[in-house]
Amino acid sequence: MHMLNLGILAHVDAGKTSLTERLLYTAGVIDEIGSVDDGSTRTDSLALERQRGITIKSAVVSFAIDDLTVNLIDTPGHPDFIAEVERVLGVLDGVVLVVSAVEGVQAQTRVLMRTLQRLRIPTLIFVNKIDRRGARCDHVLERISERLTPAIVPMGEVAEPGAREARFTAHPAALLRPHLLDPLAEHDEELLAAYVEDQVSYERLRAALVTQTGEALVHPVFLGSAMTGAGIGELMAGIRELLPTAKADADGPVSATVFKVERGAAGEKIAYARMFSGTLRTRDRLALGGGDEGKVTAISVFDQGSDVREACVTAGRIGKLWGLGAVRIGDTIGVPRASPAGGRHFAPPTLETVVSPSSPTRKGALHLALTQLAEQDPLIDLRQDDVRGEISVSLYGEVQKEVIQATLADEFGIDVVFRETTPLCVERPVGSGASVEFNKKDANPFLATVGLRVDPAPIGSGVEFRREVELGSMPYAFFKAVEDTVMETLGQGMHGWQVTDCTVTMTHSGYSPRQSHAHQGFDKSMSSTGADFRGLTPLVLMDALREAGSQVYEPMHHFRLEAPADTLAAVLPVLAGQRAVPRTTRLHGSSCVLEGVLPVVRTHELEQQLPGLTRGEGELECAFDHYAPAAHGTITDRPRTDLNPLDRKEYLLNLTRRVGG
Repeated sequence: MHMLNLGILAHVDAGKTSLTERLLYTAGVIDEIGSVDDGSTRTDSLALERQRGITIKSAVVSFAIDDLTVNLIDTPGHPDFIAEVERVLGVLDGVVLVVSAVEGVQAQTRVLMRTLQRLRIPTLIFVNKIDRRGARCDHVLERISERLTPAIVPMGEVAEPGAREARFTAHPAALLRPHLLDPLAEHDEELLAAYVEDQVSYERLRAALVTQTGEALVHPVFLGSAMTGAGIGELMAGIRELLPTAKADADGPVSATVFKVERGAAGEKIAYARMFSGTLRTRDRLALGGGDEGKVTAISVFDQGSDVREACVTAGRIGKLWGLGAVRIGDTIGVPRASPAGGRHFAPPTLETVVSPSSPTRKGALHLALTQLAEQDPLIDLRQDDVRGEISVSLYGEVQKEVIQATLADEFGIDVVFRETTPLCVERPVGSGASVEFNKKDANPFLATVGLRVDPAPIGSGVEFRREVELGSMPYAFFKAVEDTVMETLGQGMHGWQVTDCTVTMTHSGYSPRQSHAHQGFDKSMSSTGADFRGLTPLVLMDALREAGSQVYEPMHHFRLEAPADTLAAVLPVLAGQRAVPRTTRLHGSSCVLEGVLPVVRTHELEQQLPGLTRGEGELECAFDHYAPAAHGTITDRPRTDLNPLDRKEYLLNLTRRVGG
């Protein structure tokens, strides 16, 4: 049995979910095609997805093409839900990237394509909506070549675009041959030499197309309509022929990745896992990420449009697993698998907001509900402020905030309000600073010696912990307590933001050895414990950071704005008002293209202003680019949620209360 785990990716409203419905219908899995507008599609199962007509959570459904079983994963198209797409990419064998023949290449399309190319995921492109008024097939193909990748192979042509009767006809061998030669010869010198000698057969070209598509070097392009079914047969044949099937070793060691977690009707956790090798059976006991364990109590696999209970799930397949109460998204089951390009594929969230229940009596219920939502989307990143009784969540955009609000109301019965969205900044050390406190000296109330030095590190390097003291100078558990506490404390720097791009070096260490009295055993009051090091480290670290100094950096987008040239005079002052800095300006026909940087927090407002400034013709693309020093007065300090080690007296009082409580 051949397996293919296939992702459907696109910008919002390109027709991903409609294409999924058409594929299921053509494969004979469903008898009637669902409608996104009517909320009757197979993969948009959440009530909120049906109401809004957008995909919010990834969904898995299967169908067969001849002897190939396809696990199709429908993903969100809106950029606010890019985290959901990110979790899926690591489990895919291939992708169909959908582009609208009417709207063409959008900002989200470019973000997705860049990521697919970086991860070398084999990708077919499907130009949808050829039957819609305004469909510009040739123009869209040109834009795909210009703005996505020149390594494309149009697999046919469209007759009567923009009409209900629009149809796609695959190129016969004679017509397809010239489309194949240039992109394939680019990556195959032997093919190029044979072409020069006029010794290239169509069969050899077709074999090279299969090979290079599987290596993500070229991207065949199909055109059609999910609504009318035009071009769908050709696309399915392309999926069968051109995309590589799952590499699977059912007899190897168990290796799987959890890419989705949801709650069942009884509140139980259900994990979606892609098996890369081995066989997983019910009653197997598994080691999960974070040192947790779990026992599989039930398994479902996907087959012909539904999931069915099985005794096991084998390599290459996707299974739903019950019984793993401690499982988290991103957990590895069994042998870890090397990621092709690191752990993160897209930028992290760059916005945050405070969420509060409309009724103060629902604070506990809100925290529990948000905790469950964070299980499904860890990047929400709950931040609890016990002093003010507030909860903050991280966001990609305003639509995500609206969805969280609606989900809390619909699924948990909690009405909430949000404060104004603010940027999620970071802090970086300006210079170097050091501090040390010695055991049993001065005002140190802890039985521990800790010395730390903070130094700036290259941008993008994160945080590194080093030691200049001998590892054997005290128990390893105490070193680990210091390191773990350093990482936790750097979550809130001098101005309350996450500290990054620095090296923290432990310069001094010391402890009071285990003391005991005759016949009485261990005396904690005379002996160091991990709590001493966890308590002292934040004070020492903040003193070192205070000496080093820190600068707040705000997230910046790279923007590309294309608008009619005669609207430039109206657009430029608005860009300046939003603190945007154009770096390049060029003419493209009757349009003007500006590129530059823009504070993330100003992006939403600019998007709202743009249509009125450009007669609705402006196209704005934004993607996270870097963090820049925050302009004076634009960013306020972030309220602290820790015990405040910046104030020694307050910190020790808060720590005493916590221990005493």
